Amino acid sequence: MAPDSTSPPTATPAPPPEHAHGSAKALFVGALGVVFGDIGTSPLYALRETFMHDSSLAPTPEHVLGVLSTLFWAVTLTVTIKYVTLIMRADNKGEGGVLALATLGTHGLNGKSRAIRRAITLLAVVGLALFYGDAIITPAISVMSAVEGLSAATPAFAPFVVPLALVVLVALFLLQSRGTADVGRLFGPVMLVWFTLLGVLGLWQIAKNPAVLYAINPIYAVHLIADQGFGIFWAFGSIVLAVTGAEALYADMGHFGRRPIRTAWLSLVMPGLLLNYFGQGALIIEDPGRIPQVFFELVPRDYVIFLVAISTLATVIASQAVITGVFSLTRQAIQLGYLPRMEIKHTSEVAIGQIYISRVNWLLMAGVVALVVGFGSSGALAGAYGLAVTGAMLVDAALASAVAILVWKWKWPVAALVFGLLAVPDIAFFIANALKIPDGGWLPLIVAALIYFTITTWRMGRRLVAAEMNEGSLPLRQFLDRMERAPDRVAGTAVFLTADATRTPAAFLHNLKHNKVLHERIIILQVDTRDVPRVSPANRVEVERLGKGFYTVIAHYGFTEQPDVPEALRACRPHGIAYDEMETSFFLGRETLVPTQHSKLGRLRRDWFISLSHSASATKIFFRIPPNRAIELGNQIQI
Repeated sequence: MAPDSTSPPTATPAPPPEHAHGSAKALFVGALGVVFGDIGTSPLYALRETFMHDSSLAPTPEHVLGVLSTLFWAVTLTVTIKYVTLIMRADNKGEGGVLALATLGTHGLNGKSRAIRRAITLLAVVGLALFYGDAIITPAISVMSAVEGLSAATPAFAPFVVPLALVVLVALFLLQSRGTADVGRLFGPVMLVWFTLLGVLGLWQIAKNPAVLYAINPIYAVHLIADQGFGIFWAFGSIVLAVTGAEALYADMGHFGRRPIRTAWLSLVMPGLLLNYFGQGALIIEDPGRIPQVFFELVPRDYVIFLVAISTLATVIASQAVITGVFSLTRQAIQLGYLPRMEIKHTSEVAIGQIYISRVNWLLMAGVVALVVGFGSSGALAGAYGLAVTGAMLVDAALASAVAILVWKWKWPVAALVFGLLAVPDIAFFIANALKIPDGGWLPLIVAALIYFTITTWRMGRRLVAAEMNEGSLPLRQFLDRMERAPDRVAGTAVFLTADATRTPAAFLHNLKHNKVLHERIIILQVDTRDVPRVSPANRVEVERLGKGFYTVIAHYGFTEQPDVPEALRACRPHGIAYDEMETSFFLGRETLVPTQHSKLGRLRRDWFISLSHSASATKIFFRIPPNRAIELGNQIQI
């Protein structure tokens, strides 16, 4: 329902998030619970996998210091400098994420250069697809790695790891429909304890072997790379696990604002993570035999159960953050026309961001359960993890460089140099994870490819449908000029939803042809989703009086808002339209897609598009139209 346009209406100015969402302290704690869940649980498996997963590294002091140095500078360059310092400057009215980054880039073009616009849109679709590829693995590897800590207490628990992980994950997905408001209040304090505990446990081991801090010197990373040669890419494939989740810092910026996220990262999260990694390194140097459960070996055996419990809780929080992110990004994709309409349930009356999408929840749960059963351990899943993340990071770097040139007005050589250098670790990590394709790296690629195919098929199909509908319709003003003798008028208001308010809706023509009457007042209503997060209530509707009882209404919504047609009609009162639900009938077009032998989509895309169209949520449900006031009129379209 949203035609392409490059001139958005005035959007609500983004208030400083620190003031818009609460006190700085509350935002700090809240950010801990939502933003840092993924990257915050990486110590459970990152360093362990570096020395175990098809690695040629030996647990010698030289190799341990080299790995720690590489990890330290990867976190510093990729997370602190690239995301926290630079990319978080790019906010679309306070919102972050790959779609927001792409939107900023296209705004900077000011309507120029279709080729660059298409390239930015393509990168946005690729980034979106890769995000889904990453999201299906994160809950599985996080929860399994925590539950596997039971084996550190006693090997007798080993057979129960998979069943227990499944119980935790299934329970998490079953609770999604109730919303995260109540559980969310616990997330921040728990993660505050978690990051503090990570730092304390790391310091305890560092105190026993302070020489491990020499790894801060990048020369140890250089020596390791020189020593391993091409083989270093196998280590990179696991070291990258320490930075997975970095993209979440930017994607969740709209919930908390950049300042609380930056403060939390620099003051608590980054120190806690790095101290823990260095502590694990000290423990490996002391006793290489502890590598298989090095994280849980940080505490005496009597305290392992406690560490497993809080680790499991932390991974559940990390999984919740990913699931919430999937819901949020899916809603944005639906609003922007990347995916078919789905029923969206709002689980909070006060927090607009708390939503639940049933279809996405169950598909995600099925995928996660299949991964846990199919791979059986976090070590096996580590081979599948990372490729989608590093691909998404490369997309972010490319889009950020476009924003730097088009919006920040950097000279292109400067932007290419800065983001090119920062992309070097991403490229190295991407190559390293590509080497893991036979060991499971194919999984996120398949998921991302399916999502990419779905998005591109839906966009191509909707363009063809829109072209077919426009071909057989008259411009609305031309129709009114030709309407010499007005048909009989009946009392009340008729609202016809359309994708283009300048043309005569097919549903209107069908109604006139069969019923041969018109309502006293006829509203041609277009719901227009803009590429800004929110549109102010003052700019919600544009109303034009056409004469003969006809009006056009364009209702503007941001891509984080839920369209509400009755609400939009109530906003028309200052324009002379008084909305009375009991006196209003909504006429909706129902498209029946008829497959053709020589479809422009091709046979495979044609069949998939028809399937997607059948699965799309009913128009009246998605736009919150009262069901007892809706009338659907069919229209056959060849595709």
